[in-house]
Amino acid sequence: MSAPARTLVVQAPPALGWRRSLAAYFALTKPRIIELLLVTTFPAMVVANDGLPSLWTTLATLVGGTLAAGGANAINCYIDRDIDAIMRRTHSRPLPAGLIAPERALAFGVGMSAVSFLFLSLSVNLLTAALAVSAILFYVFVYTLWLKRTTVENIVIGGAAGAVPPLCGWAAVTGSLDAAPLIMFAIIFLWTPPHFWALAINYTSDYAQAGVPMLPVTHGALETRRRSLVYAVATVATSLALYLTGSVGVPYLVAAGAAGVVFVWLAWRQLRLASGRSALVLFRYSTTYLGIVFAAMVFDRLLPL
Repeated sequence: MSAPARTLVVQAPPALGWRRSLAAYFALTKPRIIELLLVTTFPAMVVANDGLPSLWTTLATLVGGTLAAGGANAINCYIDRDIDAIMRRTHSRPLPAGLIAPERALAFGVGMSAVSFLFLSLSVNLLTAALAVSAILFYVFVYTLWLKRTTVENIVIGGAAGAVPPLCGWAAVTGSLDAAPLIMFAIIFLWTPPHFWALAINYTSDYAQAGVPMLPVTHGALETRRRSLVYAVATVATSLALYLTGSVGVPYLVAAGAAGVVFVWLAWRQLRLASGRSALVLFRYSTTYLGIVFAAMVFDRLLPL
C-alpha cells in the first residue's frame, strides 16, 4: 500500500525569535528517541570494557551518537512532513506546523549526519563512525523512503536502524564486534515491533488516512496483538541469551528475567483484554523494560559481586 498523492501548500515560515527557532530545530531531532538510543549505547560500552570506559571515550561516543541520531531524525521529518501533517500524533511537529522551511530542515539533518561521521572518525574510531552512518542510511533510505509506505513489515525490518547503538558502543571501546553486541542488537530489533505496534493500535485511523500500511491497518488489532506477544517472548528469550556469552552475570540474568516476565504478561494481557488502554500500558512499560535490561548490564558489571 502506498500513500495517496497529496498536494502540499508551501508557506514561508513565520519569523521566530532565537529561542523558538532553537526549540523548533531541537524538536526536529526527536530528543526522546535520542535518549532511548543513548540508553542502549552506554551499557554496551560498560560491558565491553568490563567496567566504566574512559570519560573521553564515553563523552565522544555519546556526542557523536547524538549527532547521528538527530541528523537521521531531522531528515526523517523532512521526508515524512506530508504524513506528519495528517496524523494527530505528529501534526504539531516543526515542519507541518510551518515553523521551519523544509529545505532548511533537510540541510540541518544532512549537516548533523556529516558532522557525526567526521567527529566519530576523529575522536573515537572509524568502525564506530561507519556503524553510525550505516544506521543513518538505513533509517533514511531503507525504512523512511522505502519500507514505511510500501510494506506491513516496515517497522519490523526498519527497527534494525534503532538497534545499531549497542554496536557503536561496543566498537568504541574495543574497535571490533563480538557475539555480545550482536545479541544486544537483536534484543532491540525484536523489541521494536511490540513496542511500536502497541502505540500504532491507538492510531490505526491516522495511519490508514495517511496511507501507511502499519500492521493494525492491514491485518487488524487482533493479529497485531498476537504478533506482539510472539515478539515479546522472543525479546525476553534473546535478552537472557546474553548471559550465555559470559559478558554478564547472575545479577543481570535475574533483573532481565524479572522485567521480561512483566513484559510478556502485559503483551498477553493486551491480547486478552483487546483494549486501547491495555495497548497503551504495554507501550509505556516496553520503554521501561528496555531501560531495565540495559541498566542491568551496567550494574552487573559495576557491582562488587
